[in-house]
Amino acid sequence: MDLSSQSSNKNMVTDLIKRAQRGDAKPFEVLVNMYQNRVFGLCVKLTGNRDDAEDLAQEVFIKAYHALDGFRLEADFGTWLHRIAVNMYLNMKKKNSRVIQVSLDEPISTGDGEVSREIADQDAAGNPLASLEEVEFRGMVRQALDQLSQEHRSVLVLRDMEGYSYDEIATLTQCSLGTVKSRINRARQALRELISPELGVGIQNPESRIQKK
Repeated sequence: MDLSSQSSNKNMVTDLIKRAQRGDAKPFEVLVNMYQNRVFGLCVKLTGNRDDAEDLAQEVFIKAYHALDGFRLEADFGTWLHRIAVNMYLNMKKKNSRVIQVSLDEPISTGDGEVSREIADQDAAGNPLASLEEVEFRGMVRQALDQLSQEHRSVLVLRDMEGYSYDEIATLTQCSLGTVKSRINRARQALRELISPELGVGIQNPESRIQKK
């Protein structure tokens, strides 16, 4: 997206927010449609399953609607929604742990985005074991993430999967920069310790394989 398109999009979002702040519900519905995929994507990564993610995403937009009067127009609306999502996730009562399984219907993440299983299977026809090993590895990462505390999981997701900077994470989580860095380091170390026994080898940086490119 070029600079003119970005400016036009921001102006449109600002106009929608202003109208919604005046009590018009229609513009907020447009905002929900614009940002629901981004919010839901973060919620999936935080909760580890679609059912809880759908519940959390719905609560995020309800919270955002009621808190819209306090939104500062110079702020980024998507980042503001992410902050609400993270705070609500951290405040949730921990539910019964669930085993996260990799769905064969879900697309495979690659360095260039996501591709369907059918396309991936065609591309990996010469080496199906390599594709299977990657899926299994990602399944182990997801299960390991589920064993981290909510505080450590959230900062790791924001840093290594959403691509936020340390400073941005500190703002999102309302923690000091030192606390954020410490939690991310501890989360990465815990991830290594959880995954290495499964593979029988030492993994130096498993988070690098789940990073947002």
